[in-house]
Amino acid sequence: MEYLHTMVRISNVEESLNFYCNLLGMTEVRRKESEKGRFTLIFLAADGDKVRAESEKSPLLELTYNWDPEEYTGGRNFGHLAFRVENIYETCQKLADGGVTINRPPRDGYMAFVKSPDGISVELLQKGDPLPPQEPWESMASTGSW
Repeated sequence: MEYLHTMVRISNVEESLNFYCNLLGMTEVRRKESEKGRFTLIFLAADGDKVRAESEKSPLLELTYNWDPEEYTGGRNFGHLAFRVENIYETCQKLADGGVTINRPPRDGYMAFVKSPDGISVELLQKGDPLPPQEPWESMASTGSW
C-alpha cells in the first residue's frame, strides 16, 4: 500500500490557493476541470515532495471545488493536515502577516495549528528538534479550536 492524497473540499479557489500555496508554500502540480461533473480538482505538493508528486502523483493534497455553491461545516471533524516546516516561527509569522489566525501558537518551538479558509485544521511541526521558545509565541494564548 502507498499513500496517494488527502482530499478537502474548498469553497473559494483563490482564497484556498493563497493559503496553501502563497502562505504555506505548496505548489500546484496539476488541475482537472470537469464540465459534466461541475467540479475542479487541484492537486498540490509540498516543496519537499514536489519531484515525487510530479513523477508518482503522490503524496498530494487534492483541493475539490464544486462549482455549485455548498456550505461546508465540521472542518475539525475531518481531523487535520500536518506539514513539517523548516522554521515554525517564520512560518507562523508569514501566516499571521497574511491574515491567518494562529489558533495554537508554537509556544514550545515545535507545534502550531491554524485553519484554512474552509476551516480545515492544519498542524505545523518543526523539522528536527524544537526551536528555543521565543516571543511573541511563548506567551501567546490559544484561540478558537484546532
